Amino acid sequence: MKSNKLVSKIFIYILLIAVTITMIFPFLWMLSSSIKFDRDIFIFPIQWIPDQPVWSNFIDIWTRIPLATFIYNTAKITLIVTLLQLTTSSFAAYAFSKLEFKGRNLLFVAYIATIAVPWQAYMVPQFIMMRSLGLNNTHLAIILLQAFSAFGVFMMRQFYQGIPDSLIEAARMDGMNDYQIYYRIMLPLSKPALSTLTIFTFVNTWNDFLGPLLYLTRDELKTIQIGLRMFITQYSAEYGLIMAASVVVLIPVLVVFLSLQRHFVQGVAAIGVKG
Repeated sequence: MKSNKLVSKIFIYILLIAVTITMIFPFLWMLSSSIKFDRDIFIFPIQWIPDQPVWSNFIDIWTRIPLATFIYNTAKITLIVTLLQLTTSSFAAYAFSKLEFKGRNLLFVAYIATIAVPWQAYMVPQFIMMRSLGLNNTHLAIILLQAFSAFGVFMMRQFYQGIPDSLIEAARMDGMNDYQIYYRIMLPLSKPALSTLTIFTFVNTWNDFLGPLLYLTRDELKTIQIGLRMFITQYSAEYGLIMAASVVVLIPVLVVFLSLQRHFVQGVAAIGVKG
């Protein structure tokens, strides 16, 4: 029995190592390619550390395109959208999980059902609506469209349902209204779920390409994902610069994920158990 357990454990470790290598390989290739000439990127076998590293790629990306402006625009939209989604999702989730009102379950099911509808199915009517409101070519259009998240409401509601109703009733008996309960009790207890939603929202908004592509046409308003396309010309692509810019763009995502990693794991586990 012990030998069988040992063999199975070794097999699991080998499988996990193989999966890890498969997942991390593209990132290592990106780092390696960011300090190479274009002609050396696709050479096989791969030369992971070039003989002559092209560190100038990390300088050229700031001068070839307005990268600083693109990063500022992306950070601005991402931070605002993340804060709005955290507020709207947690607030709505509290109502759906702890307040009793007519049609609550029906309204929740109808709202969550929108997750099944792909954005491509209604992006044209949405674009026409934003244009009729005069919000085309503005950051406000993207912010308003992403300020509410059915997925965020669903996830926060699953977490809130794990909080005992007796705790809410005790707070009401102490004279607290629903706003005070939400702010003083629900939010402090929901840090793991809020951290999880923060990571999901931050990454999705930071990496959004199609939304800014539809609504933003002026260079001073574009985001970094659109800016990366500027390294692709009509006849060729400057892959070294693309990889160097991708490395720079990846840093904020890594910082957010690593800083919230502990809460993220707790949030996923808690939502899975309580849901």
